[in-house]
Amino acid sequence: MSEENDRHLGIPEAKFIDDVEDFMKTEQDAAEAIKKLDDQHQKYRFFEMNLAAKKQRLKEQIPEIKTSLDMVNQLQKCSTSGMDVNFLLSDQLYARAKVPPTDKVCLWLGANVMLEYPIDEADALLKKNHSAAVKTLAQINDDLDYLRDQVTTVEVNMARLHNWDVQRRQVVPAK
Repeated sequence: MSEENDRHLGIPEAKFIDDVEDFMKTEQDAAEAIKKLDDQHQKYRFFEMNLAAKKQRLKEQIPEIKTSLDMVNQLQKCSTSGMDVNFLLSDQLYARAKVPPTDKVCLWLGANVMLEYPIDEADALLKKNHSAAVKTLAQINDDLDYLRDQVTTVEVNMARLHNWDVQRRQVVPAK
């Protein structure tokens, strides 16, 4: 596997068919060759759909992590005096509360798991998670660009193969 494939989640590179005549010497039938390319196209689209869903989840998670990080920073600033806050109970409904000084915070980790952390550890964890999420989002964007290039290559190959087959069929009856 090449370094390029390793960089892109092992997604195979679509080879551009320069010479359709040479390519068809290794294939038995144009319809079969187009079917293989169509299968490859569908796999790329499946990869693309999964990466897009992953990207969407990350785009939702990053602001949540940032909000949590901001709240932990606010708690660190008010660690001696506490603070007054407005809690969102439901849409358009808030309740006032006084948060006493604290040195611990509970973080919702997902999958019905919440853990208590010292504020400094929570801050470090959230910064690490935020950094990892931003890095992963950048990698997913890079992978999506790569996938779009592969999809375009396969679509062009399919069109060239189809056109070659049409031209070949037009020449055969003329003989």
